[in-house]
Amino acid sequence: MHRRTLARMALVAMTGLVLAMPTASRAEDWKSHVKEFRIGLLGGENTQDRLKKYDGFQRLLQEKLGVPVKLFPAADYAGVMQGIAAGQLDAAQFGASSFAGAWIDCKCVEPLVVPQEADGTVNYYSVMVTRKDSGITSLEQMKGHSLAFADPNSTSGYLIPSATLKARGVDLTDGAYFTRTGFAGGHEQGVVAMLNKQYDASVTWTSGQGDINDGYTRGNLHSMVAKGMLKMSDVNIIWQSGKIPNGPWAVRSALPADLKKQLTEMLLDLPKSHKDVYDSIEQGSGVGYVPATMELYKDIIDLREAEKRGSRS
Repeated sequence: MHRRTLARMALVAMTGLVLAMPTASRAEDWKSHVKEFRIGLLGGENTQDRLKKYDGFQRLLQEKLGVPVKLFPAADYAGVMQGIAAGQLDAAQFGASSFAGAWIDCKCVEPLVVPQEADGTVNYYSVMVTRKDSGITSLEQMKGHSLAFADPNSTSGYLIPSATLKARGVDLTDGAYFTRTGFAGGHEQGVVAMLNKQYDASVTWTSGQGDINDGYTRGNLHSMVAKGMLKMSDVNIIWQSGKIPNGPWAVRSALPADLKKQLTEMLLDLPKSHKDVYDSIEQGSGVGYVPATMELYKDIIDLREAEKRGSRS
């Protein structure tokens, strides 16, 4: 009995040691399964600009995680969505629609955090812009003109504006309302195509906050103004959507829980501990990130599923 008692005490002690195992030891455990961390970069800007924007983040994350971190810029949104579904990518900063599409396709992705705007909201807007010299100042005046969408998996660059137009009775078939529509390959490319008169209008995204002359505080217009590619005085904003949830930082659900927790904590702390890295990623103001939930993207998922059903009919 004495030996059995000692054995039980030893077992309890060992169990306590396992439960009390320090975080560093548990981190080493996931590293035995995850040899490198792969981040997909959505299309929308040229590859050089995308890599530059995430360079500091890549180096910081590699230091924090202790494993190699690699960046994979995709030609379009679908490339990242497919990479996540195939297990070839581990994380990405999605748009709301591309996240919803990835979730619908594989049910293998989950949101971690979502960018928070300066006013405390987690929303942004889709806008339609035209050249000032076109004389087009309203959606009604777009009849008989051409429109560039950004990407079929973009929320503000396709899903929301197309759904809004259809709800207003606008037929998107070429020639029915617009002379033609097309996908430019990304937000920046769409605005450039409009400025170069390849299209009469394009849709893109903006925070809708701050000084319009700066392209607002965040978004593609702000980024293009900052890079000297656009002057807001040269364009008209002729339509603005309702509020759209900001896209999340999301990861493959199959990743180890400790890794997901570590990444979440790092992102939440990023604007305080490494503001330069945060500013580079977000390309503007905002106040950081807050935890994201699936509920935030329910309406976008519903819209994507409705569009999918419509394309089959």
